[in-house]
Amino acid sequence: MQKLVVEGGHPLQGTVPISGAKNAALPLLAATLLAPGEHKLENVPGLADVSMMLSLLGRLGCPSLWNGKLRLETSRIFFSEAPHDLVRKMRASVLVLGPLLARTGHALVSLPGGCAIGVRPIDQHLKGLEALGCRFELSDGYVHGRVDRLRGADIQLDVPTVGGTENILMAAVLAEGHTTLRNAAAEPEIEDLVRFLRSLGARIEGEGSSTLEIDGVTSLRPSAAGYRIMPDRIEAGTYLVAGAITGGKVTCIDTDPVHLDTTIDALRRAGCEVRVDGNAVTVERTGPLRPVDIVTRPHPGFPTDMQAQLTALLTLAQGTSTITETIFENRFMHVAELHRMGADIRVQSNTAVVQGVVGLKGAAVMATDLRASAGLVLAALAARGSSEILRLHHLDRGYEALVPKLQGIGAHICRVDSEARAPRAELHTGMSATA
Repeated sequence: MQKLVVEGGHPLQGTVPISGAKNAALPLLAATLLAPGEHKLENVPGLADVSMMLSLLGRLGCPSLWNGKLRLETSRIFFSEAPHDLVRKMRASVLVLGPLLARTGHALVSLPGGCAIGVRPIDQHLKGLEALGCRFELSDGYVHGRVDRLRGADIQLDVPTVGGTENILMAAVLAEGHTTLRNAAAEPEIEDLVRFLRSLGARIEGEGSSTLEIDGVTSLRPSAAGYRIMPDRIEAGTYLVAGAITGGKVTCIDTDPVHLDTTIDALRRAGCEVRVDGNAVTVERTGPLRPVDIVTRPHPGFPTDMQAQLTALLTLAQGTSTITETIFENRFMHVAELHRMGADIRVQSNTAVVQGVVGLKGAAVMATDLRASAGLVLAALAARGSSEILRLHHLDRGYEALVPKLQGIGAHICRVDSEARAPRAELHTGMSATA
C-alpha cells in the first residue's frame, strides 16, 4: 500500500492541463456496446475506474487497445453478465445494463458498489427500463433483465438521477418509436453522452434540459471520425481550489469554463480573483478568504462532487460558512479527518457549519471516498508541516497524474510506500505540469 506525503504551506503557481472527464468517459464506454464495430475515443483519462470499465467490456467480449487513443472493438458480445467482482468496485459498471438489454435482449448485472457516500439505489434505472418493456428479477445480489422488444414510452423519473438518465437514454435510442424522458438529469456529462450517441446515429433532442426526446432507430454504428471526451470539470475545480487554498495563482487549461460556473462563483464569493480566457481559467488569491454558504444541487446547481474541496477551502475563511449537502447523506465523512488537521466544523443533519481557523496543521489522515480524498489533499497543501494521506485507491479512481500535476505547480508532495518516509529532497520538483 502507498500513501501521499505532503509538506504544506507553499503557494502553488503555474498551469495544469485538465484530463478527460471520468464521469463522461464511463457512460461513453458503456454506450459503445450499442454500435457494433471499432470505436475510436480521444482524451480518455488514465484512471482506475476507466481501466475497470475496459476490463468489464473485455469480459463481455469487447477487447480494447489503449495507446494514446483508445480503440474498442464491439462487433461481438459473447457474454451479457457484469460480475460482482468488477461491479462491486465501481458503481458505474451498472451502466452496461441498458446497452446490454438493447443489444442482446438480456443482461445479468451485479448490484453496484463504489464510494461509501450513502445509499444510491438503482430503482429509477429499473423503472425507466421497465417502461420501455424490460422485465427484471432481483436475486442473490444480481439484476436479471430481459426484453423481447424495446418500445418507446413516456417516462417520468422521481428524481433526476444521472446514472438512471444515462441507462434509460442508452436503451431508448434503440427502442421502437418515441420516448420522452422527463425530470432527467441535465449534467454536462449527459450532454456529452448525447453528442456521442448522435455521432453513432441516434436521434435525441433536449440535452441540457430536464426533458429528453428520443426517436428510436433500428441500428447504430461507430463514427469513422471517432469522438473526443469532454474535459473533467471536477478535476479543474479541484486544481482551482488548490490555488485558492494555498494563496497562489493557478491556471487550468484544456477545460470548459461554462461547466465551472458555480465553482467560479463560489471562489469569487470567497475572495478570489478568477479570470476566464478561452479554454483557460485562472484563480489567484492574495487576501484573506471570506465565508460562503453553499448548497449542493443537481446541475445547474453547485455540484456535490466539489463539496469536500470547498469544505477544505472554507476551513480557512474569516468567519462562519455553511455547506448543505442535498444529494448524498453520508458525504461529510471527511470532516472527522479535517478535525485532525485543526479544522472547526460541526455537522448538523445535512449541513456542515464551518468556523474558519487561522491555520491548519499537518496530520495523518485517512481518505474515505474519492472527493473526500481530494479535499484532504487540498487541506494538506495549505497546512503547516507534513501530512500523510492513506487509502490512495480512492484518488486513483478519479484524478489522472495527480502527484506530477501538483508537483508541476510547486506542491511539495510525493507518493511512497506506506511503511516508508519520504526524504524531504524528494518532496518537490520544479517541473511544469505542461512540460
